[in-house]
Amino acid sequence: MTPARILPRPLPDRWRARLPGAGLWLLLCVPPATAFNELSGRELWGTALAFPLLGICVLLRGRRPLVSLALPLAASLVLSLELFTPAYCLALALFGYLSGVRLPRARPALRLVAAVALAGLPLSALFGRSLWPWFSLLMTLLLNVVLPWLLGRYRRQYGALVRTGWQLAEQLEREQHVVADRTRLRERARIAGDMHDSLGHDLALIALRAGALEIDPRLDADRRAAAGELRAAAGAATERLREIIGVLRTDDEAPPRTPSGESVPALVEDARSAGMTVTLEQAREAGRDGTGGGAEDPEDAEAAADAGDIGGGGLPAMTGHALHRVVQESLTNAAKHAPGAAVRVRLVRAAGHLRLTVVNGPRPEGPTPEAVSGGSGLVGLDERVRLAGGTLHTGPTPEGGFRVSARLPTTGGTPPSPTGRHADTAARRELERVRHEVRRRLRQTVVVPLVVITALYLLMGVFTLVSPSWTVLDRGRYDTLRTGMPRAASESALPFFALDAPPDGTPSPPHGWSCVYYSVRPGSDSAYQLCFADDRLVRKTVVHRRD
Repeated sequence: MTPARILPRPLPDRWRARLPGAGLWLLLCVPPATAFNELSGRELWGTALAFPLLGICVLLRGRRPLVSLALPLAASLVLSLELFTPAYCLALALFGYLSGVRLPRARPALRLVAAVALAGLPLSALFGRSLWPWFSLLMTLLLNVVLPWLLGRYRRQYGALVRTGWQLAEQLEREQHVVADRTRLRERARIAGDMHDSLGHDLALIALRAGALEIDPRLDADRRAAAGELRAAAGAATERLREIIGVLRTDDEAPPRTPSGESVPALVEDARSAGMTVTLEQAREAGRDGTGGGAEDPEDAEAAADAGDIGGGGLPAMTGHALHRVVQESLTNAAKHAPGAAVRVRLVRAAGHLRLTVVNGPRPEGPTPEAVSGGSGLVGLDERVRLAGGTLHTGPTPEGGFRVSARLPTTGGTPPSPTGRHADTAARRELERVRHEVRRRLRQTVVVPLVVITALYLLMGVFTLVSPSWTVLDRGRYDTLRTGMPRAASESALPFFALDAPPDGTPSPPHGWSCVYYSVRPGSDSAYQLCFADDRLVRKTVVHRRD
Protein backbone atom coordinates (compact mmCIF):
# COMPACT_ATOMS: atom_id res chain seq x y z
CA MET A 1 0.00 0.00 0.00
CA THR A 2 1.16 3.46 -0.78
CA PRO A 3 0.86 5.94 2.05
CA ALA A 4 -1.95 8.44 1.75
CA ARG A 5 -0.87 11.80 0.59
CA ILE A 6 -1.48 14.56 3.15
CA LEU A 7 -2.74 17.76 1.55
CA PRO A 8 -2.08 21.12 3.25
CA ARG A 9 -5.11 22.59 4.95
CA PRO A 10 -6.31 25.84 3.38
CA LEU A 11 -6.05 28.98 5.42
CA PRO A 12 -9.26 30.32 6.96
CA ASP A 13 -10.79 33.34 5.26
CA ARG A 14 -9.97 35.65 8.16
CA TRP A 15 -6.27 34.78 8.01
CA ARG A 16 -6.24 35.05 4.23
CA ALA A 17 -7.70 38.55 4.56
CA ARG A 18 -4.89 39.56 6.94
CA LEU A 19 -2.06 38.49 4.66
CA PRO A 20 -1.90 41.79 2.70
CA GLY A 21 -1.71 43.78 5.94
CA ALA A 22 1.05 41.56 7.28
CA GLY A 23 3.03 41.93 4.07
CA LEU A 24 2.60 45.69 4.17
CA TRP A 25 3.81 45.84 7.79
CA LEU A 26 6.91 43.80 6.95
CA LEU A 27 7.67 46.12 4.04
CA LEU A 28 7.36 49.22 6.25
CA CYS A 29 9.63 47.67 8.88
CA VAL A 30 12.54 47.36 6.45
CA PRO A 31 13.73 51.04 6.69
CA PRO A 32 13.75 51.23 10.54
CA ALA A 33 15.40 47.80 10.79
CA THR A 34 18.14 48.91 8.39
CA ALA A 35 18.93 52.11 10.34
CA PHE A 36 18.42 50.61 13.79
CA ASN A 37 22.08 49.71 14.50
CA GLU A 38 23.45 53.15 13.54
CA LEU A 39 21.40 55.19 16.06
CA SER A 40 21.67 56.02 19.73
CA GLY A 41 19.82 57.91 22.43
CA ARG A 42 16.48 59.45 21.51
CA GLU A 43 16.72 58.41 17.85
CA LEU A 44 17.27 54.78 18.93
CA TRP A 45 14.16 54.68 21.08
CA GLY A 46 12.10 56.52 18.49
CA THR A 47 13.14 54.05 15.79
CA ALA A 48 12.41 51.08 18.07
CA LEU A 49 8.93 52.47 18.61
CA ALA A 50 8.37 52.39 14.83
CA PHE A 51 7.71 48.61 14.73
CA PRO A 52 4.57 48.54 16.91
CA LEU A 53 3.51 52.00 15.72
CA LEU A 54 3.58 50.93 12.07
CA GLY A 55 1.59 47.81 12.96
CA ILE A 56 -1.14 50.01 14.45
CA CYS A 57 -1.10 52.21 11.35
CA VAL A 58 -1.52 49.16 9.10
CA LEU A 59 -4.52 48.01 11.14
CA LEU A 60 -6.14 51.46 10.93
CA ARG A 61 -5.39 52.12 7.25
CA GLY A 62 -8.88 51.06 6.13
CA ARG A 63 -11.18 52.51 8.79
CA ARG A 64 -9.06 55.47 9.96
CA PRO A 65 -6.70 56.40 7.11
CA LEU A 66 -6.07 59.88 8.53
CA VAL A 67 -5.00 58.45 11.91
CA SER A 68 -2.62 56.05 10.15
CA LEU A 69 -1.00 59.12 8.55
CA ALA A 70 -0.98 61.29 11.68
CA LEU A 71 0.89 58.75 13.85
CA PRO A 72 4.09 58.53 11.72
CA LEU A 73 3.93 62.29 11.16
CA ALA A 74 4.03 62.92 14.91
CA ALA A 75 6.82 60.34 15.44
CA SER A 76 8.89 61.86 12.62
CA LEU A 77 8.47 65.36 14.05
CA VAL A 78 9.68 64.15 17.45
CA LEU A 79 12.80 62.57 15.96
CA SER A 80 13.69 65.39 13.56
CA LEU A 81 12.56 68.95 13.07
CA GLU A 82 13.13 68.45 9.36
CA LEU A 83 10.56 65.58 9.37
CA PHE A 84 12.85 63.43 7.24
CA THR A 85 13.73 60.25 9.12
CA PRO A 86 14.84 56.88 7.68
CA ALA A 87 12.42 55.00 9.93
CA TYR A 88 9.21 56.74 8.77
CA CYS A 89 10.05 58.06 5.29
CA LEU A 90 8.40 55.16 3.42
CA ALA A 91 5.47 55.07 5.84
CA LEU A 92 4.68 58.75 5.28
CA ALA A 93 4.57 58.34 1.51
CA LEU A 94 2.49 55.16 1.63
CA PHE A 95 -0.08 56.30 4.19
CA GLY A 96 -0.30 59.69 2.47
CA TYR A 97 -1.24 57.89 -0.74
CA LEU A 98 -3.76 55.65 1.03
CA SER A 99 -5.34 58.69 2.69
CA GLY A 100 -5.84 60.30 -0.70
CA VAL A 101 -7.43 57.12 -2.07
CA ARG A 102 -9.74 56.35 0.85
CA LEU A 103 -10.74 59.72 2.27
CA PRO A 104 -13.90 60.99 0.54
CA ARG A 105 -13.15 64.61 1.46
CA ALA A 106 -9.93 66.57 1.17
CA ARG A 107 -10.34 69.01 4.06
CA PRO A 108 -9.35 66.68 6.95
CA ALA A 109 -6.05 65.78 5.28
CA LEU A 110 -5.35 69.41 4.38
CA ARG A 111 -6.02 70.46 7.96
CA LEU A 112 -3.57 67.83 9.25
CA VAL A 113 -0.85 68.96 6.83
CA ALA A 114 -1.45 72.61 7.71
CA ALA A 115 -1.28 71.81 11.44
CA VAL A 116 2.09 70.05 11.03
CA ALA A 117 3.45 72.92 8.90
CA LEU A 118 2.35 75.55 11.43
CA ALA A 119 3.65 73.52 14.39
CA GLY A 120 7.04 73.18 12.72
CA LEU A 121 7.62 76.94 12.68
CA PRO A 122 7.74 77.55 16.47
CA LEU A 123 9.49 74.23 17.06
CA SER A 124 12.26 75.14 14.62
CA ALA A 125 12.61 78.60 16.18
CA LEU A 126 12.68 77.34 19.79
CA PHE A 127 14.71 74.16 19.50
CA GLY A 128 16.67 74.68 16.30
CA ARG A 129 17.33 78.41 16.75
CA SER A 130 16.91 78.77 12.98
CA LEU A 131 14.22 78.72 10.31
CA TRP A 132 16.13 76.44 7.99
CA PRO A 133 14.77 73.26 9.66
CA TRP A 134 11.28 74.62 9.03
CA PHE A 135 12.04 75.06 5.32
CA SER A 136 13.32 71.48 5.22
CA LEU A 137 10.15 70.36 7.03
CA LEU A 138 7.96 72.08 4.43
CA MET A 139 9.90 70.50 1.58
CA THR A 140 9.67 67.04 3.15
CA LEU A 141 5.98 67.52 3.88
CA LEU A 142 5.31 68.56 0.30
CA LEU A 143 7.30 65.86 -1.50
CA ASN A 144 6.85 62.98 0.93
CA VAL A 145 3.24 63.50 2.07
CA VAL A 146 1.29 66.00 -0.07
CA LEU A 147 2.46 64.71 -3.44
CA PRO A 148 1.54 61.05 -2.64
CA TRP A 149 -1.77 62.30 -1.22
CA LEU A 150 -2.51 64.15 -4.48
CA LEU A 151 -1.67 61.00 -6.44
CA GLY A 152 -4.10 59.08 -4.22
CA ARG A 153 -6.82 61.67 -4.81
CA TYR A 154 -6.26 61.41 -8.54
CA ARG A 155 -6.42 57.62 -8.32
CA ARG A 156 -9.69 57.82 -6.37
CA GLN A 157 -11.26 60.19 -8.91
CA TYR A 158 -10.05 58.08 -11.83
CA GLY A 159 -11.62 55.02 -10.20
CA ALA A 160 -14.88 56.94 -9.85
CA LEU A 161 -14.67 57.82 -13.55
CA VAL A 162 -14.17 54.17 -14.49
CA ARG A 163 -17.07 53.05 -12.30
CA THR A 164 -19.34 55.74 -13.72
CA GLY A 165 -18.36 54.75 -17.25
CA TRP A 166 -19.13 51.09 -16.59
CA GLN A 167 -22.44 52.00 -14.97
CA LEU A 168 -23.35 54.06 -18.02
CA ALA A 169 -22.30 51.21 -20.30
CA GLU A 170 -24.41 48.72 -18.33
CA GLN A 171 -27.34 51.10 -18.44
CA LEU A 172 -27.01 51.49 -22.21
CA GLU A 173 -26.72 47.72 -22.59
CA ARG A 174 -29.92 47.23 -20.60
CA GLU A 175 -31.65 49.82 -22.72
CA GLN A 176 -30.59 48.10 -25.92
CA HIS A 177 -32.79 45.15 -25.02
CA VAL A 178 -35.90 47.34 -25.17
CA VAL A 179 -34.90 49.59 -28.06
CA ALA A 180 -36.41 47.27 -30.67
CA ASP A 181 -39.72 46.99 -28.82
CA ARG A 182 -39.78 50.71 -28.20
CA THR A 183 -39.12 51.40 -31.87
CA ARG A 184 -41.93 49.08 -32.93
CA LEU A 185 -44.33 50.70 -30.48
CA ARG A 186 -43.35 54.14 -31.73
CA GLU A 187 -43.90 53.08 -35.34
CA ARG A 188 -47.27 51.53 -34.48
CA ALA A 189 -48.32 54.70 -32.67
CA ARG A 190 -47.40 56.73 -35.74
CA ILE A 191 -49.33 54.36 -37.99
CA ALA A 192 -52.25 54.62 -35.58
CA GLY A 193 -52.15 58.39 -35.93
CA ASP A 194 -52.23 58.10 -39.71
CA MET A 195 -55.13 55.64 -39.54
CA HIS A 196 -57.01 57.90 -37.14
CA ASP A 197 -56.52 60.93 -39.37
CA SER A 198 -57.54 59.14 -42.57
CA LEU A 199 -60.54 57.28 -41.13
CA GLY A 200 -61.58 60.28 -39.05
CA HIS A 201 -61.64 62.37 -42.22
CA ASP A 202 -63.81 59.81 -43.99
CA LEU A 203 -66.18 59.48 -41.04
CA ALA A 204 -66.49 63.27 -40.82
CA LEU A 205 -67.52 63.36 -44.49
CA ILE A 206 -70.03 60.55 -43.90
CA ALA A 207 -71.52 62.47 -40.99
CA LEU A 208 -71.71 65.57 -43.18
CA ARG A 209 -73.57 63.69 -45.92
CA ALA A 210 -75.92 62.15 -43.37
CA GLY A 211 -76.59 65.60 -41.95
CA ALA A 212 -77.53 66.83 -45.42
CA LEU A 213 -79.98 63.94 -45.81
CA GLU A 214 -81.39 64.59 -42.35
CA ILE A 215 -82.61 68.04 -43.38
CA ASP A 216 -83.61 67.12 -46.97
CA PRO A 217 -87.33 67.99 -47.28
CA ARG A 218 -87.81 65.48 -50.11
CA LEU A 219 -87.37 62.56 -47.70
CA ASP A 220 -90.04 61.33 -45.33
CA ALA A 221 -89.69 61.46 -41.55
CA ASP A 222 -88.47 57.88 -41.14
CA ARG A 223 -85.67 58.30 -43.64
CA ARG A 224 -84.62 61.61 -42.14
CA ALA A 225 -84.56 59.96 -38.70
CA ALA A 226 -82.42 57.16 -40.11
CA ALA A 227 -80.05 59.72 -41.61
CA GLY A 228 -79.84 61.42 -38.22
CA GLU A 229 -79.01 58.12 -36.56
CA LEU A 230 -76.36 57.54 -39.24
CA ARG A 231 -74.83 60.95 -38.55
CA ALA A 232 -74.81 60.31 -34.80
CA ALA A 233 -73.30 56.86 -35.33
CA ALA A 234 -70.55 58.30 -37.55
CA GLY A 235 -69.70 60.90 -34.90
CA ALA A 236 -69.63 58.28 -32.16
CA ALA A 237 -67.48 56.00 -34.32
CA THR A 238 -64.98 58.83 -34.76
CA GLU A 239 -64.60 59.20 -31.01
CA ARG A 240 -64.38 55.45 -30.40
CA LEU A 241 -61.76 55.23 -33.13
CA ARG A 242 -59.56 57.60 -31.18
CA GLU A 243 -59.86 55.40 -28.08
CA ILE A 244 -59.37 51.94 -29.59
CA ILE A 245 -56.85 52.79 -32.32
CA GLY A 246 -54.26 50.68 -30.49
CA VAL A 247 -55.20 47.71 -32.67
CA LEU A 248 -52.74 48.05 -35.56
CA ARG A 249 -51.52 46.10 -38.49
CA THR A 250 -49.12 43.20 -38.04
CA ASP A 251 -45.36 43.64 -38.38
CA ASP A 252 -45.16 42.16 -41.87
CA GLU A 253 -47.60 44.66 -43.35
CA ALA A 254 -46.47 47.95 -44.84
CA PRO A 255 -49.33 50.46 -44.83
CA PRO A 256 -48.83 53.50 -47.06
CA ARG A 257 -48.14 56.87 -45.49
CA THR A 258 -50.76 58.62 -47.61
CA PRO A 259 -53.57 56.94 -49.53
CA SER A 260 -52.75 56.65 -53.19
CA GLY A 261 -54.40 59.20 -55.43
CA GLU A 262 -55.32 61.55 -52.61
CA SER A 263 -53.60 64.76 -53.63
CA VAL A 264 -54.75 68.17 -52.41
CA PRO A 265 -57.26 68.61 -55.28
CA ALA A 266 -58.57 65.08 -54.60
CA LEU A 267 -59.11 65.91 -50.93
CA VAL A 268 -60.94 69.09 -51.89
CA GLU A 269 -63.09 67.21 -54.40
CA ASP A 270 -64.06 64.59 -51.81
CA ALA A 271 -65.07 67.33 -49.39
CA ARG A 272 -67.21 69.00 -52.08
CA SER A 273 -68.88 65.71 -52.87
CA ALA A 274 -69.76 65.40 -49.18
CA GLY A 275 -71.54 68.76 -49.27
CA MET A 276 -68.83 71.11 -48.01
CA THR A 277 -68.27 74.49 -49.65
CA VAL A 278 -64.55 74.39 -50.41
CA THR A 279 -62.56 76.73 -52.63
CA LEU A 280 -59.06 75.79 -53.83
CA GLU A 281 -56.66 78.50 -54.91
CA GLN A 282 -53.28 77.62 -56.41
CA ALA A 283 -50.64 80.16 -57.37
CA ARG A 284 -46.98 80.59 -58.12
CA GLU A 285 -44.90 83.52 -56.91
CA ALA A 286 -42.69 85.34 -59.38
CA GLY A 287 -39.08 84.14 -59.42
CA ARG A 288 -35.95 86.20 -59.60
CA ASP A 289 -36.27 86.39 -63.37
CA GLY A 290 -39.72 87.95 -63.09
CA THR A 291 -41.60 84.92 -64.43
CA GLY A 292 -44.53 83.40 -62.62
CA GLY A 293 -48.13 84.25 -62.05
CA GLY A 294 -50.43 85.51 -59.41
CA ALA A 295 -53.28 83.80 -57.65
CA GLU A 296 -55.95 82.21 -59.76
CA ASP A 297 -59.63 83.07 -59.51
CA PRO A 298 -61.70 80.83 -57.30
CA GLU A 299 -63.83 79.78 -60.28
CA ASP A 300 -60.71 78.53 -62.06
CA ALA A 301 -59.55 76.34 -59.19
CA GLU A 302 -60.77 73.15 -60.78
CA ALA A 303 -59.11 74.08 -64.06
CA ALA A 304 -55.88 74.69 -62.24
CA ALA A 305 -56.22 71.34 -60.48
CA ASP A 306 -56.83 69.63 -63.82
CA ALA A 307 -53.80 71.35 -65.25
CA GLY A 308 -51.62 69.91 -62.49
CA ASP A 309 -51.27 70.27 -58.74
CA ILE A 310 -48.47 72.72 -58.16
CA GLY A 311 -48.09 71.44 -54.61
CA GLY A 312 -47.68 67.82 -55.53
CA GLY A 313 -45.02 67.67 -58.22
CA GLY A 314 -41.34 67.26 -57.28
CA LEU A 315 -41.84 67.60 -53.53
CA PRO A 316 -39.81 65.64 -50.97
CA ALA A 317 -41.64 62.74 -49.39
CA MET A 318 -41.84 64.36 -45.94
CA THR A 319 -43.16 67.59 -47.44
CA GLY A 320 -45.80 65.76 -49.47
CA HIS A 321 -46.98 63.79 -46.45
CA ALA A 322 -47.10 66.93 -44.30
CA LEU A 323 -49.02 68.84 -47.01
CA HIS A 324 -51.58 66.06 -47.29
CA ARG A 325 -51.98 65.84 -43.51
CA VAL A 326 -52.46 69.59 -43.02
CA VAL A 327 -55.18 69.81 -45.69
CA GLN A 328 -56.89 66.64 -44.47
CA GLU A 329 -56.89 67.62 -40.79
CA SER A 330 -58.01 71.18 -41.58
CA LEU A 331 -60.99 69.98 -43.66
CA THR A 332 -61.89 67.43 -40.98
CA ASN A 333 -61.83 70.06 -38.24
CA ALA A 334 -63.92 72.43 -40.37
CA ALA A 335 -66.54 69.69 -40.96
CA LYS A 336 -66.63 68.81 -37.24
CA HIS A 337 -66.52 72.24 -35.61
CA ALA A 338 -68.11 74.48 -38.29
CA PRO A 339 -70.43 72.34 -40.45
CA GLY A 340 -71.84 74.32 -43.33
CA ALA A 341 -69.18 77.06 -43.18
CA ALA A 342 -67.24 77.94 -46.32
CA VAL A 343 -63.61 76.78 -46.45
CA ARG A 344 -60.85 78.35 -48.54
CA VAL A 345 -57.67 76.41 -49.32
CA ARG A 346 -54.84 78.51 -50.75
CA LEU A 347 -51.62 76.94 -52.02
CA VAL A 348 -48.74 79.17 -53.10
CA ARG A 349 -45.47 77.76 -54.41
CA ALA A 350 -42.39 79.96 -54.36
CA ALA A 351 -38.67 79.44 -54.76
CA GLY A 352 -37.59 76.89 -52.14
CA HIS A 353 -40.80 76.72 -50.13
CA LEU A 354 -44.53 76.13 -50.26
CA ARG A 355 -47.17 78.11 -48.33
CA LEU A 356 -50.49 76.53 -47.47
CA THR A 357 -53.41 78.35 -45.85
CA VAL A 358 -56.75 76.76 -44.89
CA VAL A 359 -59.37 79.18 -43.52
CA ASN A 360 -62.94 78.28 -42.59
CA GLY A 361 -65.73 80.71 -41.79
CA PRO A 362 -67.50 81.06 -38.46
CA ARG A 363 -69.78 78.39 -37.09
CA PRO A 364 -73.31 78.79 -38.56
CA GLU A 365 -76.07 79.83 -36.27
CA GLY A 366 -78.71 77.34 -35.27
CA PRO A 367 -78.88 74.04 -33.39
CA THR A 368 -75.87 72.01 -34.43
CA PRO A 369 -74.34 69.10 -32.50
CA GLU A 370 -71.32 70.00 -30.40
CA ALA A 371 -68.19 68.26 -31.70
CA VAL A 372 -65.92 66.39 -29.29
CA SER A 373 -62.21 66.82 -29.88
CA GLY A 374 -59.28 64.90 -28.47
CA GLY A 375 -57.07 67.98 -28.59
CA SER A 376 -54.14 66.19 -30.23
CA GLY A 377 -54.79 66.83 -33.91
CA LEU A 378 -53.05 70.20 -34.10
CA VAL A 379 -50.19 68.93 -31.93
CA GLY A 380 -49.65 66.05 -34.34
CA LEU A 381 -49.79 68.48 -37.28
CA ASP A 382 -47.15 70.66 -35.68
CA GLU A 383 -44.83 67.68 -35.17
CA ARG A 384 -45.36 66.42 -38.73
CA VAL A 385 -44.61 69.86 -40.20
CA ARG A 386 -41.56 70.28 -37.93
CA LEU A 387 -40.10 66.94 -39.03
CA ALA A 388 -40.53 68.07 -42.64
CA GLY A 389 -38.46 71.18 -41.87
CA GLY A 390 -41.36 73.62 -41.90
CA THR A 391 -43.40 75.72 -39.50
CA LEU A 392 -47.09 75.69 -38.57
CA HIS A 393 -49.30 78.47 -37.20
CA THR A 394 -52.92 78.05 -36.09
CA GLY A 395 -55.47 80.34 -34.50
CA PRO A 396 -58.86 81.98 -34.81
CA THR A 397 -59.61 84.67 -37.38
CA PRO A 398 -61.09 88.11 -36.58
CA GLU A 399 -64.35 87.03 -38.25
CA GLY A 400 -64.79 84.10 -35.85
CA GLY A 401 -63.44 81.34 -38.07
CA PHE A 402 -60.20 79.38 -37.84
CA ARG A 403 -56.95 79.58 -39.80
CA VAL A 404 -54.26 76.95 -40.36
CA SER A 405 -51.13 78.10 -42.20
CA ALA A 406 -48.00 76.08 -42.93
CA ARG A 407 -44.70 76.83 -44.62
CA LEU A 408 -42.98 73.74 -46.06
CA PRO A 409 -39.69 73.35 -47.91
CA THR A 410 -39.69 72.15 -51.51
CA THR A 411 -36.09 70.90 -51.42
CA GLY A 412 -34.81 67.80 -49.64
CA GLY A 413 -32.32 67.70 -46.80
CA THR A 414 -33.90 70.48 -44.76
CA PRO A 415 -33.22 69.82 -41.08
CA PRO A 416 -36.16 69.82 -38.68
CA SER A 417 -36.69 72.91 -36.59
CA PRO A 418 -35.50 72.61 -32.98
CA THR A 419 -37.98 71.62 -30.30
CA GLY A 420 -36.03 72.84 -27.25
CA ARG A 421 -35.44 69.31 -25.94
CA HIS A 422 -31.93 68.34 -24.91
CA ALA A 423 -30.37 64.98 -25.62
CA ASP A 424 -28.37 65.20 -22.42
CA THR A 425 -29.12 62.67 -19.68
CA ALA A 426 -28.35 62.44 -15.98
CA ALA A 427 -25.88 59.62 -16.53
CA ARG A 428 -24.00 61.59 -19.18
CA ARG A 429 -23.93 64.67 -16.97
CA GLU A 430 -22.53 62.58 -14.12
CA LEU A 431 -19.89 61.09 -16.42
CA GLU A 432 -18.90 64.55 -17.65
CA ARG A 433 -18.72 65.81 -14.05
CA VAL A 434 -16.41 62.97 -13.03
CA ARG A 435 -14.25 63.56 -16.11
CA HIS A 436 -13.94 67.21 -15.15
CA GLU A 437 -12.94 66.18 -11.62
CA VAL A 438 -10.28 63.80 -12.95
CA ARG A 439 -8.78 66.51 -15.14
CA ARG A 440 -8.84 68.91 -12.20
CA ARG A 441 -7.11 66.40 -9.93
CA LEU A 442 -4.45 65.82 -12.55
CA ARG A 443 -3.80 69.55 -12.82
CA GLN A 444 -3.62 69.80 -9.04
CA THR A 445 -1.16 66.92 -8.86
CA VAL A 446 1.19 68.72 -11.24
CA VAL A 447 0.56 72.39 -10.51
CA VAL A 448 0.24 72.45 -6.71
CA PRO A 449 3.72 71.00 -5.96
CA LEU A 450 5.32 73.30 -8.54
CA VAL A 451 3.61 76.39 -7.11
CA VAL A 452 4.45 75.47 -3.51
CA ILE A 453 8.09 74.66 -4.35
CA THR A 454 8.44 77.95 -6.21
CA ALA A 455 6.96 79.90 -3.31
CA LEU A 456 9.15 78.02 -0.86
CA TYR A 457 12.31 78.81 -2.82
CA LEU A 458 11.34 82.47 -2.98
CA LEU A 459 10.79 82.50 0.78
CA MET A 460 14.13 80.79 1.33
CA GLY A 461 15.84 83.35 -0.87
CA VAL A 462 14.32 86.21 1.11
CA PHE A 463 15.35 84.54 4.37
CA THR A 464 18.89 84.05 3.04
CA LEU A 465 19.16 87.78 2.44
CA VAL A 466 17.66 88.77 5.79
CA SER A 467 18.89 86.08 8.20
CA PRO A 468 22.57 87.14 8.44
CA SER A 469 21.60 90.25 10.38
CA TRP A 470 19.58 88.09 12.82
CA THR A 471 22.53 85.81 13.70
CA VAL A 472 25.17 88.48 14.45
CA LEU A 473 26.65 88.26 18.00
CA ASP A 474 27.83 91.58 19.36
CA ARG A 475 31.55 91.64 20.27
CA GLY A 476 30.83 93.11 23.66
CA ARG A 477 28.41 90.35 24.57
CA TYR A 478 30.86 87.76 23.30
CA ASP A 479 33.53 89.12 25.62
CA THR A 480 31.20 88.81 28.62
CA LEU A 481 30.92 85.08 28.14
CA ARG A 482 33.22 82.94 30.32
CA THR A 483 33.94 79.26 30.12
CA GLY A 484 32.23 77.34 32.88
CA MET A 485 29.12 79.56 32.82
CA PRO A 486 25.78 77.77 33.00
CA ARG A 487 24.15 77.43 29.64
CA ALA A 488 21.00 79.22 30.75
CA ALA A 489 23.01 82.27 31.87
CA SER A 490 25.03 82.45 28.65
CA GLU A 491 22.00 82.09 26.38
CA SER A 492 20.53 85.31 27.75
CA ALA A 493 23.32 87.22 25.99
CA LEU A 494 23.03 85.35 22.68
CA PRO A 495 20.89 86.22 19.63
CA PHE A 496 17.66 84.24 19.26
CA PHE A 497 18.68 82.79 15.85
CA ALA A 498 21.98 80.98 15.26
CA LEU A 499 23.70 79.89 12.06
CA ASP A 500 22.28 76.70 10.66
CA ALA A 501 25.79 75.35 9.95
CA PRO A 502 29.40 76.28 10.86
CA PRO A 503 31.75 77.77 8.25
CA ASP A 504 33.15 75.29 5.77
CA GLY A 505 36.11 73.31 7.04
CA THR A 506 35.29 73.73 10.74
CA PRO A 507 36.41 70.60 12.68
CA SER A 508 33.69 68.55 14.33
CA PRO A 509 33.32 69.06 18.12
CA PRO A 510 34.35 66.31 20.53
CA HIS A 511 31.87 63.61 21.46
CA GLY A 512 29.24 64.84 23.89
CA TRP A 513 29.69 68.50 23.01
CA SER A 514 26.98 70.60 21.32
CA CYS A 515 28.16 73.73 19.55
CA VAL A 516 26.31 76.73 18.18
CA TYR A 517 27.67 79.34 15.79
CA TYR A 518 26.95 83.06 15.40
CA SER A 519 28.06 85.54 12.75
CA VAL A 520 30.86 87.96 13.54
CA ARG A 521 29.29 90.46 11.15
CA PRO A 522 26.91 90.19 8.18
CA GLY A 523 28.54 88.47 5.20
CA SER A 524 31.64 87.46 7.14
CA ASP A 525 33.43 84.15 6.58
CA SER A 526 34.17 83.91 10.31
CA ALA A 527 31.84 82.88 13.13
CA TYR A 528 31.81 82.64 16.90
CA GLN A 529 31.83 79.05 18.16
CA LEU A 530 30.26 78.35 21.53
CA CYS A 531 30.37 74.73 22.75
CA PHE A 532 28.44 73.32 25.71
CA ALA A 533 28.84 70.12 27.69
CA ASP A 534 26.84 69.15 30.76
CA ASP A 535 24.87 72.41 30.35
CA ARG A 536 27.99 74.56 30.78
CA LEU A 537 30.06 76.61 28.34
CA VAL A 538 33.29 74.71 27.71
CA ARG A 539 34.68 76.54 24.67
CA LYS A 540 34.41 79.95 23.05
CA THR A 541 36.45 80.71 19.95
CA VAL A 542 36.35 82.22 16.46
CA VAL A 543 36.39 79.82 13.50
CA HIS A 544 37.07 80.72 9.88
CA ARG A 545 36.04 79.15 6.62
CA ARG A 546 38.66 76.83 5.17
CA ASP A 547 38.67 75.87 1.50
